[in-house]
Amino acid sequence: MKIKELIVVLEEMAPLAYAEDFDNVGLLTGNPESTVTGVLVCHDALESVIEEAIAKKCNVVVCFHPILFSGLKKITGKNYVERSVIKAIKNDIAIYAVHTALDNHQEGVNKIFCNHLGLVNTRILIPKQHFIRKLVTYTVPENQEQLRTALFEAGAGNIGNYDNCSFSSEGKGTYRGNENSNPEFGKRGEFTTALEIKIEVTFEKHVESKILKALFATHCYEEVAYEVYDIQNKHQNIGLGMIGEFETAMPEQDFLLFVRDTMQAHGIRHTAFTGKPIKSVAVLGGSGSFAIPNAIQAGADAFLTADLKYHQFYEAENRLLLADIGHFESERYTKNYIVEYLTKKILNFAIILCEENTNPVKYL
Repeated sequence: MKIKELIVVLEEMAPLAYAEDFDNVGLLTGNPESTVTGVLVCHDALESVIEEAIAKKCNVVVCFHPILFSGLKKITGKNYVERSVIKAIKNDIAIYAVHTALDNHQEGVNKIFCNHLGLVNTRILIPKQHFIRKLVTYTVPENQEQLRTALFEAGAGNIGNYDNCSFSSEGKGTYRGNENSNPEFGKRGEFTTALEIKIEVTFEKHVESKILKALFATHCYEEVAYEVYDIQNKHQNIGLGMIGEFETAMPEQDFLLFVRDTMQAHGIRHTAFTGKPIKSVAVLGGSGSFAIPNAIQAGADAFLTADLKYHQFYEAENRLLLADIGHFESERYTKNYIVEYLTKKILNFAIILCEENTNPVKYL
């Protein structure tokens, strides 16, 4: 298997189109045409992790956080980022990062977080916006079924737990072709009225090229009439954070002790107890202070995230229990998930869980 073939599997797990615009995901170093000898999965692709990959004969490192986040103007080895990149390039090690592509996936970071806490009835906390588009096209009745099927096969018409979703309406279309036209119906130069079917389907924006390719390949008209719109609907299955609930509520202190032990988070900072039992819990792995209002609005009894500043604890307003469990701790089990996923998909080389603990935060 070549690296480019591995990338196809990784994109099935965490589509790069799901990533936030500020992020730097995908292949960061390496030649996609190289043959994979082994994959080391880690949280952070530090220099020590690259050394572990070399020792274990893995020429691909799949990391959660991108070691290259902002641009490098020089690579001289003066800091930990440059040293990692230099070692990777010298030893033909490819680095691939998933980060917010997996954060936003409904089975990704926050679902993993919820699963380890035992939360049920989970849903996305902040659904992704500006991600859904609509295609409107017009064709004759004889072409509608073939065209609709092709659009579905290209990825259109998926809404939540449903697929093959569309809306069709009937009307009259008019046109007149010039001397260079070759109309499927009617004659060039003549005003023509035709019975047409209007077909409407929604799709995720990253598959637009596939949708349009299917449209042009299947449509019977010489000139295809179509419109593509950005729509404001939120995508209910893609987005940041997640909220779920326990089968049985528990007291606040018991809840925090449970989180401490389950997530191996031994430095939890939290707001004052509200006096309410904890049943509904919002989570957002990594830095999630921006989602405090979303957790409150969603009716969460508690919100677990990381990297909270002093004044951000005030934002809880005694309406929920707000807890910072640590950045690494909130994403702790992500690399295990990646290993399990790849192991099920790939059988011809080793998928290895990194032994290096890359958490830079230590607790006294």
